[in-house]
Amino acid sequence: MRADNEGTTFVLIHGGGSSSWDWHLVAPVLRGLGHEVIAVDLPIENPDNGVTAYADAVVAEIAGVPHPVVVAHSFGGLVAPLVCSRIDAELLVLLTAMIPKSGESPGEWWAATGFNDLGVSIATPEEEAAAFFNGVPEDLVAAQAAHGREQNGGWDEPSPLQAWPDVPTRYLLCRDDRFFPPHFAKAHVAERLGIVPDEIDGGHMVALSHPKELAETLHRLWTEQ
Repeated sequence: MRADNEGTTFVLIHGGGSSSWDWHLVAPVLRGLGHEVIAVDLPIENPDNGVTAYADAVVAEIAGVPHPVVVAHSFGGLVAPLVCSRIDAELLVLLTAMIPKSGESPGEWWAATGFNDLGVSIATPEEEAAAFFNGVPEDLVAAQAAHGREQNGGWDEPSPLQAWPDVPTRYLLCRDDRFFPPHFAKAHVAERLGIVPDEIDGGHMVALSHPKELAETLHRLWTEQ
């Protein structure tokens, strides 16, 4: 059992076209549970950057942090295993995330995993809101748009991941996710990780719709290690 006053550092990696702001409601709950929090902004605006540069940015920002818990949302799932292959992480949590395969680019992931067969479209603002923001209050949807950033690159670089990092890994799917729906996530996790995912209520942007529940679930996953 962990001591009541024991805590860790949660390193939070956002999804594609987004920012560390996505975690702003989760972070204070984690701190209230006794943890430190580092939410990283990936350098996605630079078209020359890909998953390697994104991982470099995370590793640089958390230099000297002992045994962190790395949490990655959506596109961030392609970055987090690279980070964990270079640091001594205590736990890796993939939150409704993409799972990389050695040599596969982010752009290739969609067809390779069967996502393209789901028929999910985000071609219009209305479709994007339906896919990502179900359950998120309207004021937070507007605020997230203001904090979003253009992802100008990162789609063509083959994943340099050679093997899954030697770190305990959990996958947390969202039961109400319309972008990566549960049946897709379960198949993706089974095929690429060979594990059964954990589950939480909420849609794809669960950090905005269910921040307290998400923080408490992350804390529980950590305590179970």
